[in-house]
Amino acid sequence: MKITVELSDSDINAICKITGEIKKGPAIRKLVVEALQMKQREISAQKFISGTWGVELKGFEKGQQFDQQSDLDGKKSWGS
Repeated sequence: MKITVELSDSDINAICKITGEIKKGPAIRKLVVEALQMKQREISAQKFISGTWGVELKGFEKGQQFDQQSDLDGKKSWGS
């Protein structure tokens, strides 16, 4: 799909510099795609932070307790 946008020369130059593209069309396209990806990542991250999405890590607590106990056992044997 083609669209027309009005941007100043300084904005176009900044977009080309930031994206590393020489031509205006590819530079704007790259900037828009990257901005969209960043926004989608932000939305996904916010869902995890808010608790809307979550991950169940089966056995995580048990493994953590085992690691802590192993650390304590190791300290006892080294200190003895």
